[in-house]
Amino acid sequence: MNKVLIANRGEIACRIIKSCKKLGLTTVAVYSEADAEALHVKMADEAYPVGPASAKESYLVADKVLKVALDSGARFVHPGYGFLSESSRFARAVEDAGLTWVGPSPQSIDDMGDKERAREIAKAASVPILPGSPRFDVGQLDTIEQAGEAVGYPLLVKASAGGGGIGMRLVEHPEQLLEIAQATQSMAEKAFGDGTIFLERFITNARHVEVQVFGFGNGEAVHLFERDCSLQRRYQKVIEESTAPGLPEAVREKMVSVAASLCQHQKYSGAGTVEFVVDADTFDFFFLEMNTRIQVEHPVTEMCTGTDLVGMQMRLAQQDLAPIKQASISHQGHSIECRIYAENPAKNFMPSPGPLERFKLPDETHDIRIDCGFQEGDQVTFFYDPMIAKIICHAETRHKAIDRMLKALDEVEIEGVKTNTQFLINCLKHQDFVSGKVSTGFIDKRLPDLINS
Repeated sequence: MNKVLIANRGEIACRIIKSCKKLGLTTVAVYSEADAEALHVKMADEAYPVGPASAKESYLVADKVLKVALDSGARFVHPGYGFLSESSRFARAVEDAGLTWVGPSPQSIDDMGDKERAREIAKAASVPILPGSPRFDVGQLDTIEQAGEAVGYPLLVKASAGGGGIGMRLVEHPEQLLEIAQATQSMAEKAFGDGTIFLERFITNARHVEVQVFGFGNGEAVHLFERDCSLQRRYQKVIEESTAPGLPEAVREKMVSVAASLCQHQKYSGAGTVEFVVDADTFDFFFLEMNTRIQVEHPVTEMCTGTDLVGMQMRLAQQDLAPIKQASISHQGHSIECRIYAENPAKNFMPSPGPLERFKLPDETHDIRIDCGFQEGDQVTFFYDPMIAKIICHAETRHKAIDRMLKALDEVEIEGVKTNTQFLINCLKHQDFVSGKVSTGFIDKRLPDLINS
């Protein structure tokens, strides 16, 4: 009755295992043929195969993963992030099988997974939203030009399904709209099985700030402050930090408050993230989406608040976590997370699979945390996301956190694959980053300097 199946791989599976072991829970891993010797398999108490190397034939096959949970006698299923974490069908199947889903209700996943529906829910909860359009079904784009004029340019064409930067296309001029809308619909139909799209105003000088929330399923919820995730490439996050630099205190207080209110409005259960786009010139902020899972960047929140979000998820699933009062959560110092990828920045960040012939990361201390799913000698394959480790540093101030991270990155020694380590160092050393002048266009505007310096 205390066994947890982790429906994931890599660093997040390893990270979940650590929290489960602290709680005295038995862990069950699943693995593809490519991951038979992976670190998460070695760390778990039990491990079972789920198919070939391709995620579509293994980690993404809900029936295979659920069968392992049942056959192993697991009581809980923790999905981590990515893969099946935001699949309401999988969550329902877990619950229908009599197991406990470690996450929000399938209804919450559905509501927040549909971006256009999520906007309406946010609006009803008095969360500010960007000007946008109704959804457009596949092939039904007759009125999209009029909708574009109403929303205003530049704008984003966004797939109703899907999360993060997947399924978003920028349109700067009206004559581009129809072609980009058709291409986005086609992509979304193939990737998500749902080709509906909608339009949303694009903030040119934008920051990406998100709020960590945790709900208790009864209308009570808290926030665990904000993270700035503005340093992105192709809408994918590269460096995250908490707190958000230069954000006026009144804006911060309103943002975290409305995020918690949205969570309360839904009677949300478990960990989630409410994401906002912030106009860097006016500090007006607007709802982007809500992610109904643990986030890649959750460690910066844990470092600053002294919490264990995965532990909280598990305790809530065990019905062993009473609602927490907002006043009991405090934020100390500053934390930065850097994602180390097996990729080659000089070749348009092309993935760099291969053997980790040398793989040395900094030692963990009270102010340096390493989340990793690899060991020296492991193979980085092209089947999965090329992120191989996360380094998280905490210090009393932002400048000290930057210095600590730079020292940590200097200690990284990786051979056998190309990595983005020097690129991360260049970002952290850039004077605009040091001074807190961050935006979602930071990397694109300075890319040659960041790669070549």
